[in-house]
Amino acid sequence: MLSGLTTGNDRVALRFGAESLTYGELASVTGPIAAGLAGRTRVAVWATPTLRTCVAIVAALTAGIPVVPINPKAGSRELAHIVADSAPDLVLAEPDAALPPELDVLPRLPVESDVSGTPWRGDEPDPETPAFVIYTSGTTGPPKGVLLPRRAVASNLDALAEIWGWTGADVLVHALPLFHVHGLILGVVGPLRRGGSLCHLGRFSSEAAAKELAGEGTMLFGVPTMYHRLAADCEADPALAAGVGAARLLVSGSAALPATDHERITAATGQRVVERYGMTETLMNCGVRATGDRRPGAVGPPLPGVDLRLVDDDGVPFEAVDGETVGEIEVRGPNLFLGYLNRPDATEAALRDGWFRTGDMAVRDADGYVRIVGRRATDLIKSGGYKIGAGEIENALLDHPGVAEAAVTGEPDDDLGERIVAWIVPAEVKPTADELADHVASLLSPHKRPRVVHYLEALPRNEMGKVLKRALHG
Repeated sequence: MLSGLTTGNDRVALRFGAESLTYGELASVTGPIAAGLAGRTRVAVWATPTLRTCVAIVAALTAGIPVVPINPKAGSRELAHIVADSAPDLVLAEPDAALPPELDVLPRLPVESDVSGTPWRGDEPDPETPAFVIYTSGTTGPPKGVLLPRRAVASNLDALAEIWGWTGADVLVHALPLFHVHGLILGVVGPLRRGGSLCHLGRFSSEAAAKELAGEGTMLFGVPTMYHRLAADCEADPALAAGVGAARLLVSGSAALPATDHERITAATGQRVVERYGMTETLMNCGVRATGDRRPGAVGPPLPGVDLRLVDDDGVPFEAVDGETVGEIEVRGPNLFLGYLNRPDATEAALRDGWFRTGDMAVRDADGYVRIVGRRATDLIKSGGYKIGAGEIENALLDHPGVAEAAVTGEPDDDLGERIVAWIVPAEVKPTADELADHVASLLSPHKRPRVVHYLEALPRNEMGKVLKRALHG
């Protein structure tokens, strides 16, 4: 799955600030860790944005042991669920990392950076072996563990390499978290599979990204929130714009990039951003080619090897390519997951005759380009590059003694894409908006906190008691 992990390869594989490892050093560092993981069923990785997180991931992949990446900002309830559901044998973390109680009860394997070790000599595991268990928010209930096989990771990264001309000569720059598909699989495993380099910025800043792209950096991965900030900064600073303009490829994902930001970045830098579309369960489904038409609002055609169809409300496929007829996207191919961990019911519900039902609504243009127009459900919020289920936030809000009823929706936000809005029927003592935001952040994750709170006397409901979210508006 990984390229270049051989002794003597002195090309830089990973760089985080002043810390770096060549491919040869990475092989030596990960070898002893991989040997120590032999025979394990599953391991958790405390996925801080550090070099040692990547070392832990590479060691587990090398040994063929499935990885459960853990968001370091996850709240107590979310962590407890993930640990109980995935049942990892141990947790990999930096030696001095302070782990929360939910993880601290597990056996711990410290991740060191000793380059004197012996590279792993084991065989490549079967392609159907799970590589990752990544937890994703649904519209209701706790997150589900998505089982991603090595076959899906390898085939999808190779398809992206084909459309983007991604080679070992590329240096990828990003500042994405290392616990989900975008930052981890595309952003770490991607360059390592090509034999190229990753430069991780730690925290995103336009200045840091532009500096790297003006130097050895050739590609930038980001989410719309980052590109929104980059657009403003490039407009204000011609030198910064020139650095970004030196990139070979700018890629945006995890949510739609507004057309205004597309045009602002192009006007300031001369670069047109490439978009792609994917999900945790499917990895990437579509992508605009580096040599293709980079038009705003379009995620390109399906990737090589991926079948994509649109179906009507009855699940019947249709062939319209008029750019107007809306249908739900269904996909199949080697990119699909194996299923949801411990959830055969949810796995069965997500598939129709081997096609994955994405819940995303789209139209298709005459040239095969797909344009996403929204969700079938109203309960999935895309904020700051994250896909967030409203149901778990509602459950967290209802745990607060000052909340009698709660509903959560999303509304447009120039910076985040969408911001989380809470609609609250207070109990006897009305909680403040800050109090509710802190409460949700402590139970779940900071990016899941409501940014806006409205107070109501009652939530609008239908005759069955279901909240009518379309009736909620500020």
